[in-house]
Amino acid sequence: MVLKTQRDSLREPSAGAANAAAEQLAEGLARRGGPVRRRAARGLHELGALDRAIYSAVAATPTPSLDEPLRRLSNAANNSGLWLAAAAGLGVAGGGAGRRAAVRGTVAIGVTSALVNLAVKSVWSRQRPDRAGAGVPLWRNVRMPTSTSFPSGHAASGFAFAAAIGRDQPWLGLTLRFLAATVAYSRVHTGVHYPGDIVVGSLIGEGTGQAVAGLMDRLSPPRRPAPDPETGDPEGSRHTGSPD
Repeated sequence: MVLKTQRDSLREPSAGAANAAAEQLAEGLARRGGPVRRRAARGLHELGALDRAIYSAVAATPTPSLDEPLRRLSNAANNSGLWLAAAAGLGVAGGGAGRRAAVRGTVAIGVTSALVNLAVKSVWSRQRPDRAGAGVPLWRNVRMPTSTSFPSGHAASGFAFAAAIGRDQPWLGLTLRFLAATVAYSRVHTGVHYPGDIVVGSLIGEGTGQAVAGLMDRLSPPRRPAPDPETGDPEGSRHTGSPD
C-alpha cells in the first residue's frame, strides 16, 4: 500500500509547481472575502485540478498508433516551421491573393510570438509538467522547451496563422484551424504542456491573428482596377448612360 501511494504521488503532476500563480491568485481572492471572490477562488482551484487530471489521463492512455505521428507533427511546428512552409506554398501557388494572405499570416505569427514569449510568459510563470512523474511514455517525448509553460506558443502561432489566412479564404482558414488544433493537442500528448496552456494559447492566437489581419487590411492601399483593354480606362469608370 505504501509503495502504491508513493507511485501514485509520483505520477500526479505537482499542483504547487504547476499552478503557483493560479493558486496564489485563488488564495488572495479567498483571503479578501466576499461570496463572489470565494466562488472565483473555488473555480480557480477546480480548474487547476481538472487541468492536471486531463494531463494525467492523456499520459496514462495507451495510443500506440497516434504517438509517432503526433510526435512528428509537434516537432514540425517548432519555431513555426510548419506554418512558414504553408505560407511559402501559398505565396507560390496562390497568386496575388495567396501572397497577400501569406504575408498576413507570417506577420500574425511574428506579432503573436512576441506577445506570448515576451509579455505573457514573463508575467505568468508556470513550470513545465513533470512528464516523467506523470508517466508519459518515452517514445512520445519531444525536446522539453526551456521557456515557461503558460501559454502554449505552438498553439498561439498556429491559430494566429489560421485566423489571418482565413480572413478572406474561410475554407482554407477552417482547414488550418483543424491542423492548428491537432498541433496544439500534440503538445499535451508529448507531455510538454498542460491542456490549459493550449486553450489559452489558442485563444490568444485567434484574437491576435484576427486583429493583425484587420489592421493590415485597413492600412494597405486599395488595389487599382485593371484597365479596360479597349479604352485604357480603369474598369468600372466607363459611362453606362447616354453621353451628355
